[in-house]
Amino acid sequence: MADNDSSTTQWEVEQLHEQLEQGEPFFVFDVRNEDEYESWKIEGRKKIPMVNVPYYEMLEVDEHDDIVDSFVDFLEKRWTEKLPREEPILAVCAKGDTSEFVAEALRRLDFRAFNLEGGTAAWGDHYHTRPIVESAELGVYQVSRPARGCLSYMVTSNGKAALIDPLRHTEVYASLAAEKGVDIELVLDTHGHADHISGGPSLAEKFNAPYYLHPYDGIHPIDVMPARIDYRYLKDNQEFEVGDAHLTTLHIPGHTLGNVAYLLDDRYLFTGDSIFIESIARPDLGGRGDAWAPLHYASLRRLLELPDDTVVLPAHFSGLGEVGADGLCRSTLGELRAANQGLVMAQKSEEEFVDYILSSLPKFPEEYVEIKRVNAGLVEVGEAKASELELGKNICALSQAYEEEE
Repeated sequence: MADNDSSTTQWEVEQLHEQLEQGEPFFVFDVRNEDEYESWKIEGRKKIPMVNVPYYEMLEVDEHDDIVDSFVDFLEKRWTEKLPREEPILAVCAKGDTSEFVAEALRRLDFRAFNLEGGTAAWGDHYHTRPIVESAELGVYQVSRPARGCLSYMVTSNGKAALIDPLRHTEVYASLAAEKGVDIELVLDTHGHADHISGGPSLAEKFNAPYYLHPYDGIHPIDVMPARIDYRYLKDNQEFEVGDAHLTTLHIPGHTLGNVAYLLDDRYLFTGDSIFIESIARPDLGGRGDAWAPLHYASLRRLLELPDDTVVLPAHFSGLGEVGADGLCRSTLGELRAANQGLVMAQKSEEEFVDYILSSLPKFPEEYVEIKRVNAGLVEVGEAKASELELGKNICALSQAYEEEE
């Protein structure tokens, strides 16, 4: 639980993550501009009570030399009767600067208020790692970027390691490998990602390890331009050894033409963007949903032939409700076969599946086209532009995964 005592004025992003996972109540006072707020909010296991009051509105009521005094005047006149006193209030802005003044103003009005240190920028870049299985013979670590709902993995065995779907912030994986005393010898992407910038090519170069991608995803689907990155071709049923662990590649086109899954020791299935916990992947991010939906159907049917006790480890989650009490996002194929609506539909006819999936597509994010260009090496971007492109959570699943609880 986050530290809520009176001596604390800040929540670090690790504390926010813990508060969200435990489902502890708190209220968010978000002072970002309306467009920023509407594009991306803090989300938890349950719907979080919150309000958006852009900071510039708080400066229009009265003029003071001290910005906190201006905020106190505004809040006292308009919000003291509307905000909760029985639970903590978290003030939030983009970088944690303005919200610090707002939190101070709330405390002057006797609210139990805290500032999110680093703001939504820090929350968006927060990572958390948990072991799924951990021994010298086999380690599987889930590396989560919770604000974006992105998941990646490190597989270890006898001092060797492979990375699967590594995200942009490569230092996370370098630190994890050093902590576990393993050498990264293999870097794998399940597909050419559209929602985030892959750390695969950079990590491969850093550790002098081969980077693998299916060649069908070496062509930008919109521009029809070949990738300008150094990668090796993946193929169906290709096998890799990581120490004593064994990975098998399964080509499952649908989300992309080069989409693959990796089966570890016939037990753990890294599904990438194919099967999630509450949904399945969308087939339209290459601009060819009608053509790719039947491919997606055939691929899901192939995965459904695996044993029910196969552990599904996806590349995304839509909300913390998909994360278990142990903080891990995983399930068995047998459980998902019955509970995941997309997989239920995949067990019906192709026509029913295609009708269902094409009627469930969320809005196409235009920035995803540019992210694919970055991942293909067609354009280069700096840190500021990369953060801008990745703003908000991923939208790689079907729309029903994003319906909010009433």
